[in-house]
Amino acid sequence: MTEIATNTPVRIDSPSKRIAKQFIEDPVAVVGLILFGLVALIAIAAPWLAPQNPYDLAQLNIMDSSLPPGETSFDTEMTYWLGTDQQGRDMLSAIMYGLRISLLVATVSLALAITIGTIVGVFAAFFGGRLDSIIMRIVDLQLSFPAILIALILLALLGRGVDKVIMALVIVQWAYYARTVRSSAMVERSKDYIDAARCLGLPSRRIMFRHLLPNCVPPLIVVATVQIAQAIALEATLSFLGVGVPITEPSLGLLIANGYDYLLSGNYWISVFPGIALVVTIIAINLVGDRLRDVLNPRLQK
Repeated sequence: MTEIATNTPVRIDSPSKRIAKQFIEDPVAVVGLILFGLVALIAIAAPWLAPQNPYDLAQLNIMDSSLPPGETSFDTEMTYWLGTDQQGRDMLSAIMYGLRISLLVATVSLALAITIGTIVGVFAAFFGGRLDSIIMRIVDLQLSFPAILIALILLALLGRGVDKVIMALVIVQWAYYARTVRSSAMVERSKDYIDAARCLGLPSRRIMFRHLLPNCVPPLIVVATVQIAQAIALEATLSFLGVGVPITEPSLGLLIANGYDYLLSGNYWISVFPGIALVVTIIAINLVGDRLRDVLNPRLQK
C-alpha cells in the first residue's frame, strides 16, 4: 500500500523576507541601495571622515583658493583631491558636510510630512462625507500649483534657515501622502475586517490606527522613496536660488551656486563635483524606489 505523507512541513516566508528576496533579485536596485547607504554613511560620519572642517575659519588659507583637483596646499602640504573653492575650502570636505544638510532637511521634512499627511488621509477616508470633501478640495488646490512656486512664496515670507526650509517642504509635501493614504484607506474601509471591528464596538481611533492604517503602508513607502528624492532636489533648487539654507550651513545646492559664477573662468570643479554628488544621491534613491514599487504592487508581480 502507498503511504501518503501528511505531516510534511510547509515553509512560508514572512512578508518582509519575501520583499527582501524579490528586492535583491534586481542588481540595479541593489546597486542603488548600496550607493545610497554609502552616501548616508559619508554624511553621518563627515566630521570624522572629512580632511578638514570647511567652515572653520582657522583651518582655511586664502592662499589655497581656487586650486584645481589634485593640487597641494601651500602651507600644510594637504592634497585637495577635488580642488578648493574661492575661499580655500576643500571641496571634498565641503561636499561631505553639504550632504549632511541636504539629507537632514529631506529626512526631517519627510518624517513630518508623512505624519501629517497620514493622519489627514486616514481621517478623510474613515469618516468620509463633508470632512472628506473639504480635505480633498484643499489637497487638490495645493497640488494644482507647482511645488517650487509654493516653496518660494513660503520662504519669501519665512526667511532663510534650515528650519524654515524644513517647514516649507512639509507644507509642500503633506498633500501627496494625504492623497495616497486616503486612496488606500477608501479601499480598505469597505472590507469585512473593518465592519467586524465596528460591530465589536471598537473605538474609531483604534480602528483607524490599529487596523486600517497598517494596510495602507506599502503604497506609502513607495511614495516616500520618490518624495525624499524630490525633497533633496527641491531643497537644492531653493538654495541655488538663494532662498534656502544660509551660507553658514550650506547644502549641495548652495555649493553649486557658489561655483556657478566661476564656470566660465575654468574653475569647473567648484560646481561640477557637488552637482555629481547631488545627481548620484537622487539616482540611487530613485532606483530603490522603482524596485520597491514593483515589489509592493501585486499587479506588477509575475
